[in-house]
Amino acid sequence: MITLRNDNSLVKIDNGELVSFTVNGVEFIHQKGNKGWRKSDDEMFPIIGPTAKNNFRVHTKKDDAIQDQHGLLRELDYQLISNNEVTAIFKKDYKANTKIKNSKFPEKSSEEFLTWPFDFSFEKHFKIENSELKIDFVILSEKEMPFMLGYHPAFLLSNTGKETFESDHKIYTLQDVYKAGSSAFPILNTDTIVLKNIDKPHLEITTKGFNNFMLWTEVDNMVCIEPITQYTSYTDQKFSEKNMSLTSIKDIFSVTIKIL
Repeated sequence: MITLRNDNSLVKIDNGELVSFTVNGVEFIHQKGNKGWRKSDDEMFPIIGPTAKNNFRVHTKKDDAIQDQHGLLRELDYQLISNNEVTAIFKKDYKANTKIKNSKFPEKSSEEFLTWPFDFSFEKHFKIENSELKIDFVILSEKEMPFMLGYHPAFLLSNTGKETFESDHKIYTLQDVYKAGSSAFPILNTDTIVLKNIDKPHLEITTKGFNNFMLWTEVDNMVCIEPITQYTSYTDQKFSEKNMSLTSIKDIFSVTIKIL
C-alpha cells in the first residue's frame, strides 16, 4: 500500500489501484467490499466494451487479437517504479503475442487466454496538490498501434439516490444512469463533469485526451464516472483498427479529480 499526503489530502494506492482519496477526513472513493463493484478503480485498454459479438476478436494490421471485455490490461500486474510523499508511478509491460490468462474464463467467457500483437508499456502517474488528485496515463508503443482507452474509477455516494451530475450546463440523475444498464450512460464531447454530492463537497473531474465520459452503477452507494476515448455500447461496430485511435509512440492522457 502506497500512501500520498499533503496538508489536507490523503491518497492510498494498492498495487496501482486507487483505493482511497480523502480530503479533510472525508472519503470520496468507493470502498472495496461494499455493494456495487468489487474494485475501486481500473483501466480499459486496448479495448472498451464487450467483444463477445465479435467472437472476442479484434482486427489489426498485424493479426487478429483475442480480447475480452475492456481489454487485457486489467489482467496484468502493476509494478511500482517510484514514489515520494506526493507522487507515485506504476507501470505495466506487455510483450506482443504473449498469452495472458483470462480471469473471466470459463464462467463468463469462452476464451481462456488473451493476446495482443503489439508491444506496449502503460504507466499510471499519481500526484496530489492541495485538494486535487491528478492521474496521468502514459502509453508507450510502436507508432500507429490501434487502441481505445478508458479509466474506470468508482466514487462513494450517500446511498440516497439523490446525487446528480452536471456537464456543459446539463443535469443528469442517477435514474438516467440506471436506465442505461450495462451499456453505461454516455456524456460525450466534453472534458469536464461535476458530481454534485448531497452529504459532502462536490467533486469535479476534468480530463485531457479523452473528451467523453460514461456513467455506470446499479446501486445508490457508488457510481463509476469513466473518462473514455470513445463510446462503443450503442453500435454493433466490428472491433477493428479502422474505428480505433492510433498511437504516436508516446501518448499522454490526464484525469484530475478536484474537490470543490
